[in-house]
Amino acid sequence: MIDDTFHLTPLDVRRYDFGRAMRGYDRERVDQFREQVAEELERLTRLNLELEAKAKGFHEQLRAFRERDKALNDALVSAQQLRGEIAEQAEREGHLVVREARAEGDRLLDQARNDLRQLEQQLAGLKRSRRTQVAQYRALLERQLAELDAAESASLDDPAAANGEDA
Repeated sequence: MIDDTFHLTPLDVRRYDFGRAMRGYDRERVDQFREQVAEELERLTRLNLELEAKAKGFHEQLRAFRERDKALNDALVSAQQLRGEIAEQAEREGHLVVREARAEGDRLLDQARNDLRQLEQQLAGLKRSRRTQVAQYRALLERQLAELDAAESASLDDPAAANGEDA
């Protein structure tokens, strides 16, 4: 970290006056060194600004990545919840379809049973009707046989009627 109490700029290095003293340092060499230090400070300052800009960019990218990560996690959680809800709804609808199918099956079975009872009743009625008609035909045939028997016996008793003659 840079200590904020001592902040040296390239201009500060160029303008600094060392003062004069006897038998001091070679002024030209000191000026040359000051210029080199100032240039190095300028280079380091530019490099520092570039690095700070890059760091700021990286921090922005990191923030954006974190936001995307959060959004992706939220989307994933939502998708998982939605998947669970869809599965539950599908299961409920499946149960409902099965119940409706069973109810429809029961209804069709009841209807078939009712139809069967009606057909059995109709069949029983037809059987009774057949027996009645057979009995009626039998009675009719028995009457006609009785009449034939009576006519035959009468013709045997009256020979003229047997030949078709009038009396």
